[in-house]
Amino acid sequence: MIRHTRNPILTRTDIPDILPYLSDVSSVFNPGAIKHGDTYRLILRVQGRSRETFLVMAESLDGINFNVENRIIQFEGIENVKEKIYHVYDARISQLEGRFYIMFAMDMDSGCQLGLGVTDDFVRFTFMGIVSNEDIRNGVLFPEKVNGVYLRMDRPNKARHSGGPTSGSTIWLSESSNLLDWNPVAPLIHGRFHYWDEFIGSGPPPVKTREGWLHIYHGVAGHFGSSNIYQAGVMLLDLNNPSIVSGRCRCNILEPREIWELTGQVPNVVFPGGIIVEETDDEGFALPESEVKVYYGAADTAVGLAITSIEELLEASKEKSDI
Repeated sequence: MIRHTRNPILTRTDIPDILPYLSDVSSVFNPGAIKHGDTYRLILRVQGRSRETFLVMAESLDGINFNVENRIIQFEGIENVKEKIYHVYDARISQLEGRFYIMFAMDMDSGCQLGLGVTDDFVRFTFMGIVSNEDIRNGVLFPEKVNGVYLRMDRPNKARHSGGPTSGSTIWLSESSNLLDWNPVAPLIHGRFHYWDEFIGSGPPPVKTREGWLHIYHGVAGHFGSSNIYQAGVMLLDLNNPSIVSGRCRCNILEPREIWELTGQVPNVVFPGGIIVEETDDEGFALPESEVKVYYGAADTAVGLAITSIEELLEASKEKSDI
């Protein structure tokens, strides 16, 4: 991946005051992304000085220069959840059956749960419900049904960083008939101990290619003393049976190198959450030569943009890997 010369494309100074919750904010990071007509849209994780996080929309006509809306996204119906919700964050956006679904993390007393929202116009957002029953994160919807069922990837929080929060080392494939009730199907990949991706989790929603479902994930190297290094990698799933992993990179495809990735609220972090593929064929498959924009959180402080292509991502997913 090549970093855009405009990076970081969004920082705390780009976020307007949205009183009473957001004023002179601390950070903006971990965006979900979608292209809606000719408009690029990001759902940003914005953190106030109270250390509360909120979702805020930004839009652009070129995918680089974004205007941030002067409002917090409110999901109608979320107020009916009986358990206290402390934070809503890390939105992933999937266009599915003509609608835009947003899956996000919710910090609650019971742990981290997955919430699901939907919008048709990015003006009104509706909360569909809590779509998990365990401590879990990094839920991403496939953009279409496969073999008649809805699919997602998710990451149960069953491991812990040294001196850090609960995390996970296995990405699972789950299925549903109604988008609300989910059952695990199979583990897809596990963290590789002592390498760049000891702890793992899904990044943006998968991309449909002629060679399979292309998926960018994040990996964390936790064996560097007190430092956890967040990086990005890529894997390839079988088109008709996504429980089969047909390729996985050996090396990361993006790692913290710039000062704004190395220094911030959480140092040494690149965290991909949004992907936009510029060109598809008539059947919805991403073209190999298509430019790909990947939006990521940097050091839990700013938003970066990296450019690559479907062809380059496919090539990376086929690296010989015996680790």
